[in-house]
Amino acid sequence: MKSPLKPPFNPTAKVPAAGPRPAFPVRLKPEAGVPSATKLVAASARSSGAAGKNDLKIPSKTAVPGGVGLDSQAVRARMVHKLAAQGVADAQVLAAMGRVERHRFVDTALANQAYEDTSLPIGLGQTISKPNVVARMLELLRQGAAGKLGRVLEIGTGCGYQAAVLSHLATEVYSIERLRGLHDKARENLRTLRLPNVHLLFADGMIGYAKGAPYAAIIAAAGGEAIPAAWIEQLAPGGRLVAPLQTAGGAQALVVVDKTSQGIRQTLLEAVHFVPLKSGTS
Repeated sequence: MKSPLKPPFNPTAKVPAAGPRPAFPVRLKPEAGVPSATKLVAASARSSGAAGKNDLKIPSKTAVPGGVGLDSQAVRARMVHKLAAQGVADAQVLAAMGRVERHRFVDTALANQAYEDTSLPIGLGQTISKPNVVARMLELLRQGAAGKLGRVLEIGTGCGYQAAVLSHLATEVYSIERLRGLHDKARENLRTLRLPNVHLLFADGMIGYAKGAPYAAIIAAAGGEAIPAAWIEQLAPGGRLVAPLQTAGGAQALVVVDKTSQGIRQTLLEAVHFVPLKSGTS
């Protein structure tokens, strides 16, 4: 069976050297009151029966409280608990998911649904992915790394939520959005956070961002019939790419692409549903 990685690319081609870092116009800092990674991981450990004096108390009710309280540690800890129960095992991913307040990245009218395991509309026909899908893809991207990832390229900034989570898992994040309205929304959503390692770019995601290459990892929030050759070329040797890919039947599935010394290794995983990958800007 022919590989869906097309157009053809040369896996032995030299990866362009990293260029100068683009300036990010907003320099932000973590909000006060965000729980530590240790406490959030301790909270998630309850799913396996572990307990300790630093555990957060997780209410038995799983419904997100209405109105006030969405910024409380308990609400995020409950989401982390559910992610762990669903099979997410990477402690760093669970901690990062617990540190970012998801309700700040969706419209006010949908804030009460922010910590449910559901995708939500963010405008312009786009959505914010389910927490479980975000955590699953980030866990695949990290492939059990002991520390932080290096430089990561995100295709499809959307509302900025995943970029914020990635900021806790990577030394540097370049995030591309092709829709001006969403690019501006992501900048506004991130304005109250100080994340100097996140760089938002308004550009065509299909061509990646060569000036920031090579990337230790690439993650995409849109799927097409093939993985663009530019992404493979910009992935560092030993790097990993995680993206949705359209299968022969027209559905989508997660694909993991590893760039090894022997060439490209591709692994097709579970079915997913993302917006289609498009070229150009709008």
